[in-house]
Amino acid sequence: MVLDDAGRHQDRSAAIRAIALKIGCSRESLRRWVAQSDVDRGRRDGVTSDERARIRELEREVRELRQANEILRKASAYFAQAELDRPLKR
Repeated sequence: MVLDDAGRHQDRSAAIRAIALKIGCSRESLRRWVAQSDVDRGRRDGVTSDERARIRELEREVRELRQANEILRKASAYFAQAELDRPLKR
């Protein structure tokens, strides 16, 4: 809507103001959405929505792997200690 109405207003900021009032959101929210749209379309430098989603997915995976490693480390220490505590067979 902002891109379509840009020609009717003196600048993009005026278009954002007018459309934000029409759709009932804040100007800042709409401005951010338009800026992200520019990034997604390659008109502006930045992280695209797809890249941002992939980064979140990878961060979640890293968290899960770190938790799994911690569990394995604790299990390894537990079993190593149990092996040390076991009496020797003769």
